[in-house]
Amino acid sequence: MRPDAATAGVPLRKSLLTRLLGASLLIAVCALSATAWLAVQTTASTIRQQSGQALRDDLTVYKTLMDYAATHPRWDGVDRTVAALARRTDRRIILRTVQDADGRTFADSSPGASSTASQALAVIDPLQADPALIPATPADRIYPQALGPFRLPAGQRQELLAAAQKALRCLRGLPFTARLTHLPGGHPRIEISGSSDDWKKGAITCPLAAVNAPTPAEAEALGRLNASIKNCLDRQGLPAVKLGLDLAPTRPLLADSASGTAAQNCVDTSRREQLAPYVAPAARLFVSESTGSAAVSGFTFSRENTMRIVGVTALVLALTTAVTVVVGLRLVRPLRALTDAARQQGRGHAPVPVTTDDEIGHLTVAFNDLSEYRERMEAQRKAMVSDIAHELRTPLTTIRGWLEATQDGMLSDEDDVTAALLEETLLLQHIIDDLQDLAASDAGTLQLHQEYLEASTILQHVATVHGGRAQAAGVAVEVCAEGDAWLFADPLRLRQVVGNLVSNAVRHTPPGGKVTLRSRRTGGTVLIEVADTGSGIGPEDLPRVFDRFWRAEQSRSRRTGGSGLGLAIVRQLVEAHKGEVTVTSTLGTGTVFALHLPT
Repeated sequence: MRPDAATAGVPLRKSLLTRLLGASLLIAVCALSATAWLAVQTTASTIRQQSGQALRDDLTVYKTLMDYAATHPRWDGVDRTVAALARRTDRRIILRTVQDADGRTFADSSPGASSTASQALAVIDPLQADPALIPATPADRIYPQALGPFRLPAGQRQELLAAAQKALRCLRGLPFTARLTHLPGGHPRIEISGSSDDWKKGAITCPLAAVNAPTPAEAEALGRLNASIKNCLDRQGLPAVKLGLDLAPTRPLLADSASGTAAQNCVDTSRREQLAPYVAPAARLFVSESTGSAAVSGFTFSRENTMRIVGVTALVLALTTAVTVVVGLRLVRPLRALTDAARQQGRGHAPVPVTTDDEIGHLTVAFNDLSEYRERMEAQRKAMVSDIAHELRTPLTTIRGWLEATQDGMLSDEDDVTAALLEETLLLQHIIDDLQDLAASDAGTLQLHQEYLEASTILQHVATVHGGRAQAAGVAVEVCAEGDAWLFADPLRLRQVVGNLVSNAVRHTPPGGKVTLRSRRTGGTVLIEVADTGSGIGPEDLPRVFDRFWRAEQSRSRRTGGSGLGLAIVRQLVEAHKGEVTVTSTLGTGTVFALHLPT
C-alpha cells in the first residue's frame, strides 16, 4: 500500500470537517458566554465608566475655569460659564473666595439647593497651577494662558501675521531657511537658519524688523518685567538676568546652584507680580453630584430570563452546526478533487475544473498551471536528454570509426587522421563547454567580469575575427556604429554573444549577401543589432529559436554547422547582463537579432 493511502478519501474529509465544526462551535459558545457575562456585568461596567467620566468632567471643569481666570482680571460674569459647565457635566459647581475667612460663595450652579460640606477639589489660581491636574504646567507653575500685558489683541495679531507672510515671500530664494513661529502671546516671529551675512542681507532687503521687533506695548511690559527682575537680583548681589520676548532668559540659569535657584525665584516672583492685575484672584472649587442625578442600580436575571437565554443559546448552536456542515462540505469537495489530481501526477494530467471564484478557485487555477508547467518541464527534460545524447553520439562515433580503422590497419597514423580526430574532439569539447555555460547560468553561478566598454569596439573585434570565414563564404561583414555607446558589461561574454549571432548570420546567408553589425544608444539602453540578408526564419519557428538544441533544419544535419546551443547561450548571457534579446525575421529577406543592454 502506498504511504498516502492511509490519508486518502474519507479520513481527510472527516478531519477537516471536524476541525471546522469544532472551531465554529467554540466560537459560538465563547460568543454566547461573553454576551451573557457582559449582560450580568452591565451594572459594574456602567459604574466604572461613570467614575471615569466623573474624573474627566472634574478635569474639564478645572481647566475651563483656569482658562477663564487667566484671561479675566475679576470673576465678574463667571456665572454663565459655571452654569454651562454644570449642564454639560451634570455636576454642581461652587466657587468660593480664598481671601475671606468664611470662604464667601460668589458662583453656584444650583444656588437654591442645600449647601454641601464636600472638600474643595482644587484652588483656581493661574499663578499657581496644579501639575497633577494639568501635566503641561511649566516648572514655574504659571498657567500658560496667563499672559497679561503680553497677550496681543486679535487685530494686531492679524496685522503682524500678514507682515510675517509678506516677509517670508520676500525671503524665498535666498541661501538660508526661514520659518514662521509664534510666541506665547501670539506674536509671530520669523526664525532664520544660515550664516550671519546671509541673515543681514535678508534683513536689509526684507521687512524682518517689522515682524520680529516687539510692539510698543510688549516692549514696555518687557522693560518693566526686566527692571523688576534686576531690582530683585541687585538686592541679593546676583548677576543680571534678562528675559526675551519669548519670556525665556537670554542666558541659561544653573538650576543646580544656589545663585541659579535664587535668580529663577526672582524671575518667577517678578512675573507673578506683573501678571497679578491681569488674572482673577484665587478661588476654591467645589464639585459635587447634581441634585437631580440618580444612581444606577444593578439587576439580576429571573428564571424566565435565564431560560430564554438558554433557549437562544441552543438555537444559535444548532444554526452554527448546520451552517458549518454545509460550508464544510462545499470547502472539502474541491480540496478532494485537488488531492485526487495530485495523486494522478505521472499518469497523465487532466485539469481540475474551477467551480468557485474564491481562494480555493485560485488555488485550483494555480495547481493546474503548476501541473501543466511540470509536464512541460518533464517533456523538455526528456527532449534535452535525447538531444544531448544525439549531439555527443555523432563526434564520438566518428572518433571511434577513425580509431578502429587505424587499429585494423585500414588507415595509417598520418596527419590527416590526427587532424580529423582533433577536429571531432574540439567539436565535442565545444558542446561540453556550451552545456557547462548553460548549467552555470541556470544555477546562478555564471561569473561576469564587467567593465565600461564601447559597443563599437566589440563589434569591430567580432567583425575582424569572423571576417575570414565570411569572406570565404562570399558574405560581406559591415560595422555601423552611431555615436558613442558605452555600457557596463563583460567584454569576453559580450564578444561571445555577438560572435554566436554573427556565426549564425554568416552560416545562413548565401554568397553575395551581407551581415551588418549596428550599435546605438537609445535612452537608458544600448541597442546592438546583427542583421543579415539570409534565408530568414518562418513565423512558426520564431518562438523556438532560443530553445536548446533546436534547429530550423529538422534533419539535424551538420552541413549547416552548430550544435543548437548558440542562441540559447546568447539569451542566457544577455539576461545575465540584465538585458533582453529579440528577433525579427522575414522569409527570403533576412533576420535581425537585437540586444537591449543597460548602460
